[in-house]
Amino acid sequence: MLKASVQNVMLRRLSQFAVVASFLVAQMVVAQEGNIHHEGNEWQQETNGTLAAARIVHIKLDAGSVHVEGGAQSGITYEVRTHSYSSSEGEARHGLENYKISAYVRGDTAWIMGEWQGRHMRQFSAEVSVHVPRETELVKIETDGGRVSANGISGRVEAESGGGPINMQDIGGSVTAETGGDSIELNSIGGDVKLETGGGRISITSVKGKLNASTGGGEILLVSVDQNAVLEAGGGNIQVKQCGGGLKVSTGGGNIEIGDVAGPVEVETGGGSIELGSAKGPVRAETGAGRIVLDGVPSARAETGSGAIEAKFVAGGGRGDSTLETGAGDITVYLPENLNITVRASIELANGHNIRSDFPGIHVNTDGGQWGPKTMTADGSLNGGGPMLKVRTTTGDIYFRRAGR
Repeated sequence: MLKASVQNVMLRRLSQFAVVASFLVAQMVVAQEGNIHHEGNEWQQETNGTLAAARIVHIKLDAGSVHVEGGAQSGITYEVRTHSYSSSEGEARHGLENYKISAYVRGDTAWIMGEWQGRHMRQFSAEVSVHVPRETELVKIETDGGRVSANGISGRVEAESGGGPINMQDIGGSVTAETGGDSIELNSIGGDVKLETGGGRISITSVKGKLNASTGGGEILLVSVDQNAVLEAGGGNIQVKQCGGGLKVSTGGGNIEIGDVAGPVEVETGGGSIELGSAKGPVRAETGAGRIVLDGVPSARAETGSGAIEAKFVAGGGRGDSTLETGAGDITVYLPENLNITVRASIELANGHNIRSDFPGIHVNTDGGQWGPKTMTADGSLNGGGPMLKVRTTTGDIYFRRAGR
């Protein structure tokens, strides 16, 4: 009787184990590896397979490029192509066989992995192409070195490459992308974006959320962002055409060109020119040596070590005190007729230079000059006075012009 009971318990446990094993087999699909074949000056091997759809798709490679495409399919398909450029067939086969591909679903995550089982081959490359349902919630890509691209995903994308370009477009959620040293290119991103490259160009066409992007050594081009943006370059030009929020831009040494900004602006370059089309908030612009042009700003604090400054002020929100200062160069200020403002201006070394004004309310005074340096100052209140505008150059001319002339 006891023996029969023990047998029944063992049978039940074996049955349970069989169910679990069956479930695990259903969750894991063994990659189908093709034969190694010779083509041109290389040896190739192809691996492909399918997986059930999952909330998260995680692709992790010891080496290789990755492309992920979202579409209408219900499951996941993948293809891996590996290449060896060894002259020896034996060495090529050994290397290709040492790079193992595994693919499985665990919990809510589908995994596709490429791992070295032995030493890394130098003359080796791999490309992984994955097709996923468009509505995949998160696609996460990691490769120690290779190109990364993704498009047609309604969820989020996170990508990291040890060294290779990153390209993404038509992503509905947020994007995080990092590469050790190459370009990053984005187009049509529906969420927030955070980008970082050790040294390469960053190009962004359209972002609906907030943006934070930095490059150690390359230029940045931003066409449009709907919310706040922070851009930083170690040494390169930065161009922004449209920003729907506040904007903060800095570069170690390059020109900065900005179009229309719907909020406040902070701009800084170690040595280069600054141009701003318009801003709805206060502006701070600083360059070690270069020209500054601010067109259509409510208030501004602009400073250059050496270069001309041109600023066109407008009435409206965001007004406050303003300062325009250059070590050497002319300063030209455009003021609308109806702007209420208080003006203070000075030229420290005014020999051969002048302060000229289209406004009778701005009075010009001169001190010294017969036996030494001449200084020139100006002050006045327009339309009853208002926020203070201080204008100062060490050597150069100062002009106060009516806007529109």
